[in-house]
Amino acid sequence: MTQSEIGIVIVTYESAAEIGACLDAALPTGAEIVVIDNASRDGTVAEVRRRPVRLIANSQNRGFAGAVNQGFSVLECPYILLLNPDCVLEGGLDVLREACDLERAAGAGGLLLDHSGRPQVGFMVRRFPTPASLALEALLLNRIWPNNPVNRRYRALHLDYSTRAEVDQPAGAFLMIRRAAWQELGGFDESFYPLWFEEVDFCRRAANCGFRLYFEPKAVAKHAGGHSVGQLSVEMRRVYWYRSLLKYAAKHFRPVAFRSVCAAVVAGSVLRIVAESVAARRLQPLATYGEVVRLAGRALLSGRLNQSVVTGPL
Repeated sequence: MTQSEIGIVIVTYESAAEIGACLDAALPTGAEIVVIDNASRDGTVAEVRRRPVRLIANSQNRGFAGAVNQGFSVLECPYILLLNPDCVLEGGLDVLREACDLERAAGAGGLLLDHSGRPQVGFMVRRFPTPASLALEALLLNRIWPNNPVNRRYRALHLDYSTRAEVDQPAGAFLMIRRAAWQELGGFDESFYPLWFEEVDFCRRAANCGFRLYFEPKAVAKHAGGHSVGQLSVEMRRVYWYRSLLKYAAKHFRPVAFRSVCAAVVAGSVLRIVAESVAARRLQPLATYGEVVRLAGRALLSGRLNQSVVTGPL
C-alpha cells in the first residue's frame, strides 16, 4: 500500500473527545487523511490541527453526505475509506483494498468492535431495508420482538462474520469505496440532511447499477458509536431519523409500499406520543412526534414526500 493509493475521509461534528485517538491510529497507515469538520464548537478543529493531516473546517454544518462528498473531491486516491471519528483502526486496510479490487466491487466494510471487543452484529452489516422492516421499526415491533424473522434478516443476524462475504450494506462508519464507483454513482445524496440513510441509499444505488459490496473481517476497528448523534437533542434526533427514513422509502419503494411505511410511521408515532407522555408526565413528545406525524401524514395522503421539508434543517 502506498500513500497515493488510499485516502481516508473523516467527518467530524463536536468530536474533540474522539478524534485524537482516531487520527493517531490512522496516521501510521500512510494513507492521505482529510478531516471535514461540520462547524464544531467544542475544540475539534484545534485537536485536528495538532496532527499532520488536511483539515477543511466548514463554517456551517453541511451534513454527513455533503461533507463526505467534500472529502472525495479533494482526494485523488483510487480507494477512499470513510471512517467515523469514534473509530480506532486496528489494521486491515490492505485487505479492504483487495476486496475493492474484486470484480464489480464498489466497496468493502470491515469488522467493528465495541468497547468490550465484541463484534457489533446488527450494525456493521445489514440487508437493504424493505417496507416490512421499516414498518416494524416504526411500530416498535422490532424492539418488542427483536428476533422476528423480518428483523433478523434486516440486521443480517445469520451472516457468518468470520469470513469475507458479499453483503448489501456495510456500515458507513468503516467503509472503503472505489473512487471510480463513487464517481459513476454521483457520490452521496446530500438531500439526506443532516444524517441517516445516506450510505444505505449509496449502497442501494450501487447494487441497482450492478456493483457489489463486501464485508471483510480481517479489517478491524474499535467503534464507540453514536457520539455525534449524542450532541443533538432527543427531539432533533427523532425528526431527523424519521424524515431520512421517509426520504429513503420515497426514493426506493413503489407508491403503495411507500404509503404503507408512511402509515406505519404515523401509527408508531401516535403510540410513542401516548407512551412517552404518560411515562414523562409531560407533553413534549406531542410536539416532537407531532412533527413526524405531520410529515408522514402529508406523504401518506399525497403519495410523495415534500422535498422542501426533507432537505432543509429544522
